[in-house]
This record gives sequence, C-alpha cells and structure tokens, in this order.
Amino acid sequence: MKAVAYSIKPFEKEFLAKANQKKHDITLISNPLSLDTVSFAEGKNAVIVFSNDDVSAPVIEKLAALGIKYIATRTADTEHIDTASATRLGIKISNVPSYPPDAIAEHAVALAFALNRHLITADQHSHLFDFRNDDLVGFNFADKTVGIIGMGNIGQLVSKIFSGLGCKVLGYDIHYPETAQYAERVTLANLLTSADIISLHVPLTPFTRHIINKDTLDQMKDGVMLINTSKGAVIDTIDVMEALDSGKIGYLGLDVYEYENGLFFEDHEDDTIKDTVLQTLMRHKNVLVTPHQAYLTKETLQTIANQTISNLDLWQQNKCVGDACVCSKNCQAIPVNKKE
Repeated sequence: MKAVAYSIKPFEKEFLAKANQKKHDITLISNPLSLDTVSFAEGKNAVIVFSNDDVSAPVIEKLAALGIKYIATRTADTEHIDTASATRLGIKISNVPSYPPDAIAEHAVALAFALNRHLITADQHSHLFDFRNDDLVGFNFADKTVGIIGMGNIGQLVSKIFSGLGCKVLGYDIHYPETAQYAERVTLANLLTSADIISLHVPLTPFTRHIINKDTLDQMKDGVMLINTSKGAVIDTIDVMEALDSGKIGYLGLDVYEYENGLFFEDHEDDTIKDTVLQTLMRHKNVLVTPHQAYLTKETLQTIANQTISNLDLWQQNKCVGDACVCSKNCQAIPVNKKE
C-alpha cells in the first residue's frame, strides 16, 4: 500500500520503520495535513495523520478526489477527523484504540511531584548557583487525599501509584469499572470537597467539557493541586486562572491546553504574537505546563507505530481493522475504545 504520513517528528521515524519492515511504501513528511499540503497525497492509497492535522470536510473532499481510500490516525481519538464526510465519500478510518496506560499515568504523577517539590524553580536557581532553600517547601504525599476523575485504564494506574505512596484515593466515573482497585468509589461532589490533589483522566464529551469550572472549583479545598493529562477542554481555562489568582488552586499541572490546536507540537518561540491566555497561565510560579508529551515514551511510540502499520496491513487484505476501525457505515466497526 502507498501512503503519506503527515506531521512526522524525527523521533517517530525509527519506530515506524521498525514496524513497517518495508511492507508499505510510506512517504514521511513533517508538514501537517492541510488544504495547502493535501497534494502530497496524490498517487497514494492512504494518509496517516496526527491530532494537529486538518482532516476537516474540505480536506477530505480533496483527499477523495485524489483517490485516497483510507485515513489512519496515530491517535486514540478521532475528534480532528470529519468522520461523516469520510463515510459519505467511502473513506475508511482507523485509529490506535488504546495506548499502554503507564506513560500518561506516570507523567501525571511526575507533574504532581515536580509541582509539590518546586523542582523547576530549584533547578533554575541551582543553575545560577543560588542554593538557598527559600520558597522550596513541599509536602508529603503520604496521608493526603487524591481524587481521580475518570477511572479508565489510566485513572486506575494513577490510583495504584498514589495508593502506593500512602495516599487515600477517591475515584469518580459515570461508568465506574467494577474491577477497579486502589480507589474508593465516591460521588463527584464528595471527591471535589475531599481531595487535596485532583487528577483528570476523562475523554472529551459533552458531559466532561468544562467539568472543571467555577462551580466545581468553588467546591474544592483551598490550595488544591489540579493535574490534567486528558483533554484541554475538560477545564474552563478562564475559570481556572481566576482560581489561581484567588488561591483556590495552589498547584496546576497541565500537559494539555484548551486552545492548544495549532500551538502544541510546534516551535513558536519566534512568533511575534503569542497566546496571551497561556502566557498569563505560565507567569504563575505554581503552574507547570508540558507540551502534550505525556504519551511520549519509547514503548508508546512503538505501540502507535505497530498499530498503524497493522491497520494498513489489514486494509491491504481488504479487511476491517477490528477495535481500531472507527468507520461509521462503510465497514463493520466495533466502537472505539478511548485511551482514558
């Protein structure tokens, strides 16, 4: 099968090559997919995309006109793809239905540790040969109450890690798994009022969009630590900034950002105009932002590459792709499993 992979970063190439073993003719390009770059798909059967690619209806129309029959996304969700347009035009879609939960769970806990012990500030001071301990006081995690919103595979692993640190762990999910361990099942209201640390691990749905807002923030303890490695829009960023200013939020760790589209995954250091909301957030000393890197481990990158190539393999055999098939009408699909 001939394919073009958009938005490829240098660190992805070795993993895709290892997975592909020269089975498919894949052109790797760093450019994101857009109306300006869709022409690179000419003569191909498939495009391989990422979350920052434009896979909207106009782009899909162009892809279909070029003869593209398949879209494989290197992500768990398909929010960036106009699936209705793809279905209408007979284009099949696949995803990476789940990642190993370890990478994102460990990153969430790493954010909590770094915030608590002021590691970024301490490192910056040390590089200046300022070795004072002023303003570096943290707290012990043992005996603190941690609230996990979203008890999927990642949320459960985060629960296990915090439980191992001696924390009391509370869990909330509208579809709470009966097999979940390490967390006490509670209502959302109970979790919000009880937790010293809250970690978010939910997919973006109409219910979870802005689940962290002024009303839910008001229910939290003063000085609460809030960690988000799920979706940027589960947090109302403006409400969170006000909570930072008031002291309601004592620590904020973000690996995702509500307005990250077109911003994250690229170098914007020399941009004349920068995102003012994000700049304001990052001026707070108790805020730590990482650039959507929670998934970024060797193990996860290989899993993504293996699944992507497997999807191409099955399509080449005129088969659907099982759990990874997210076509709505043009193939027999099993509902996608969200990574959270």
